[in-house]
Amino acid sequence: MASNHYHEIKSIDELRMMLTTHERIERCVFQDMDFSELTEECNTARYFDCMFMGCTFSKPMRIQIDRSCLIFSHISVPYNCFRNELYKAEDLYDNYAIGEPESYHACYDYKVYAHYLGMGKTATDIKETLARTLHDHAMSDSLHDFLAQYDERHVVGIMGGHGLLRTDPAYRKVVMISKRLTEEGYLMISGGGPGAMEATHLGAWLAGRTAEEVDNAISILAVAPSYEDTLWLDTAMHVRALYPTGNYKSLGVPTWLYGHEPATPFATHIAKYFENAIREDGILTIAKGGIIYSPGSAGTMQEIFQDAVQNHYLSFGYASPMIFLGTDYWADEMPVYPMLQHLAAKGKYRNLLLSLVDDEQEIVKTIKEFSREL
Repeated sequence: MASNHYHEIKSIDELRMMLTTHERIERCVFQDMDFSELTEECNTARYFDCMFMGCTFSKPMRIQIDRSCLIFSHISVPYNCFRNELYKAEDLYDNYAIGEPESYHACYDYKVYAHYLGMGKTATDIKETLARTLHDHAMSDSLHDFLAQYDERHVVGIMGGHGLLRTDPAYRKVVMISKRLTEEGYLMISGGGPGAMEATHLGAWLAGRTAEEVDNAISILAVAPSYEDTLWLDTAMHVRALYPTGNYKSLGVPTWLYGHEPATPFATHIAKYFENAIREDGILTIAKGGIIYSPGSAGTMQEIFQDAVQNHYLSFGYASPMIFLGTDYWADEMPVYPMLQHLAAKGKYRNLLLSLVDDEQEIVKTIKEFSREL
């Protein structure tokens, strides 16, 4: 089954189906698969010019692999370099017990972060740098597969500060915007951390529920307003257990660079990276349906101007809305909006679709109108 491009096989079941019609497997990629699950009769096929990344083989299977194939072995680090799917909260917080905040230290997320710090945020050990690069490549590959099921204009980002407290009225506003857009069929994404990012995913998590249920969830979370509070993660896990999500999804894209800010467990799918530059560029690239900027500081400023550059050059064929939530904040306290308006009027920036709003419904309307264009 030769082809010009490598074909990814995602599961043993998919391979079994292929083996019913092919005895020669060519130019396929297998990632994080256990071939010992194959029955004896399935081990008769030969493999040519294939790639095996972090796979486990039975002895009969090894005989069938031609020398033209590439085999990448597992690397002894506390994370899987060849993971073939996005993380979920259950993966990152695998050993967490509600009511026992200290149990976080037994979780995969903490163990990886401790290793990351131990090896250095900017690692110099060649095995570690290779392992991180392979891990992030695997994340990007899984992210690409996940996004393939969505219309790109229905992927919307919300950016904002990690310091936004759960008790701040702006937190609930972000929750409701995200909830309504999720209910309208949009995939909401964020940097996957606390503050405005958490509010984004809480809104998607509570899609389909009543305003009373939203208020109750926020009141539970308000016991620990900041991510620095001991019960921040515990209260989130409590809400998850009390209000299981339906079929709604959201995507968080956090990084171990900011591992002291725990990833929100309300994101149903999580692409967690080591390299923050890949992660930041990825969020802005993914959110082709527009980005909503809630109040933030230095990190949010960087994202605004990076987004403006992409829109200016029509890097992806068209410009997407840049919606600033909070008139007082973006016009006075952090006057980015009037500056962008001024630069656009001077011709320094082109193609910017700017709006400055306080009303939640107006934001939803703007996003929906844009997604209907073309």
